[in-house]
Amino acid sequence: MIQILSIPNINALEKIFVIEEMEAWNPNLCSKTAIRISNTRYFVDPSTAVAALGLGPQDLIADLDTFGLLFEAMCIRDLRVFADALNGKVYHFRDKSGFECDAVVHLRNGSYGLIEVKLGGDKLIGEGAENLKKLRDKIDITKMKAPSFLMVLIGVGDYAYRRQDGVYVVPIGCLKN
Repeated sequence: MIQILSIPNINALEKIFVIEEMEAWNPNLCSKTAIRISNTRYFVDPSTAVAALGLGPQDLIADLDTFGLLFEAMCIRDLRVFADALNGKVYHFRDKSGFECDAVVHLRNGSYGLIEVKLGGDKLIGEGAENLKKLRDKIDITKMKAPSFLMVLIGVGDYAYRRQDGVYVVPIGCLKN
């Protein structure tokens, strides 16, 4: 049974660097859709959740939904490290209808990229790419820059590539380069 943590408990976990909040991104959109501005919480180290749940590799392979959530947390952790090195921040985006983008890497010069995290597979990569293009098309580029890139961050692969629609598909291991 999962227990919902109270605010004092969440604050305690933040103070000892177990969880970290990620702020909401609030772009200028062409539509009047309300943007959700509440923060999202991630484990600083997703292996903490794996250990707390007593999961092993076979457990994660058998439950791809949980594995996907943990993989997303790992990707957010890595994106935060890389964004910080570039003097940037990582945000999340969600509107009131539930439309979301997993990560927005935003630099101080106003440049930003939209990122969807998927374990992999052509179907999921395609869904992620369509989601990114949908968000890109909602952004009012008369009031802010267009995104510098759209990227689907995936779990496995030997190389990154650019799809014909301009969306980059990047295995998490390629970020180190």
